[in-house]
Amino acid sequence: MKEKIKILLVEDEQTLAMIIKDTLSDEGFDITLAEDGEKGLKYYLDNKPDLLIADVMMPLLNGFEMVSKIRQSDKTIPILFLTARSAIKDVVEGFERGANDYLKKPFNMQELIIRIKALVNRAYIEKKKTESNKFEIGDYTFDAISQKLYSTGNCQELSHRESEILKRLCINKNEVVNTRNILLELWGDDSFFNVRSLHVFITKLRHKLSQDERIRIINVRGIGYKLIF
Repeated sequence: MKEKIKILLVEDEQTLAMIIKDTLSDEGFDITLAEDGEKGLKYYLDNKPDLLIADVMMPLLNGFEMVSKIRQSDKTIPILFLTARSAIKDVVEGFERGANDYLKKPFNMQELIIRIKALVNRAYIEKKKTESNKFEIGDYTFDAISQKLYSTGNCQELSHRESEILKRLCINKNEVVNTRNILLELWGDDSFFNVRSLHVFITKLRHKLSQDERIRIINVRGIGYKLIF
């Protein structure tokens, strides 16, 4: 995780904004301040912070509107609303606009710090989880979550089974992946019919990876398959 977490604080109450900034700076966070939604949106685009804290009622562009614009292009940044509005409909709207958490004013600074750390940790775990499902295969990039195989100027959609088979081969690059294990995990049994079906999927994957001649899926007879490149 980064040593210094970058936080964008969008708050039009200057006294409160400075209190929050000083407190979070003392905790080791890197804080950028914006006093309205328009500046908040600009600072977000310029600085790409790790976390956004936003008031709801602000001049020029309110917090809900600002967050809606940010969520059009960024689905992952953790967002925490600070607001005096506590009606259920306002809380619901905040989450519908893309908030991850909601803290009602007045609040305890220690609670704010705890919530910030929880949001940052959760985002870090999700990022690592996503990264662990992306693989570089020669000239290709394979995204196991979206089930897509990318190469220069090209994107191929994989079926669920193609994706799951390729993921196992990538995780065990240069090592044999046991045929029986693949069949039991993906088909539920290792019958002869399913063995033949697996071979068909392997043939499809070879074809989809054929643009890079360095890549090979080798059949280790009687044992399984091995991805090398």
